Amino acid sequence: MKKLFILRHAKSSWDTPDISDFERPLNDRGLSTAPFMGELLAGKGIAPDKIISSPAKRALYTAMLIRESAGLNTEISYDDRVYEASPQTLRQVVSELPEGLGSVMLVGHNPGIEGLIRMLSGETHTMPTAAFAELSLNIEHWSEVAPDCGKLLQIIRPKDEQRAASLNLDL
Repeated sequence: MKKLFILRHAKSSWDTPDISDFERPLNDRGLSTAPFMGELLAGKGIAPDKIISSPAKRALYTAMLIRESAGLNTEISYDDRVYEASPQTLRQVVSELPEGLGSVMLVGHNPGIEGLIRMLSGETHTMPTAAFAELSLNIEHWSEVAPDCGKLLQIIRPKDEQRAASLNLDL
């Protein structure tokens, strides 16, 4: 059994139209939401063995803020294939993970990550910026990852959690 955590990058800035999509940084909301999500994940005991990120600036910075705010010592690496990846490409990235890892967080972009969740679990869900999904994969080896091999355990969306916190609710 393997665990796959999927995180969409936090909200990025569109303030500088002359920079490339790849170079877009996080905006103020993204800079506050990513640490919020890291603290939330830490509070739920979510600690991946490794974080694999898209090399895009907004995704890498989201991964770093999550790791820092969650108090993780987890290694972050990037894979060029995660940027603008299809669900099939993301599945390939996951299938090549080292066998010694029991859980991995993939930090990427839509629509690929929504498609990967659908491919692995058969469920369709929206993943707004900084949203997190946890999947349990019914596989022993990463190389076995295939359509419908997973079960979606939870999705955490920042706005839902912030709304609950403001109402003093425990989701």
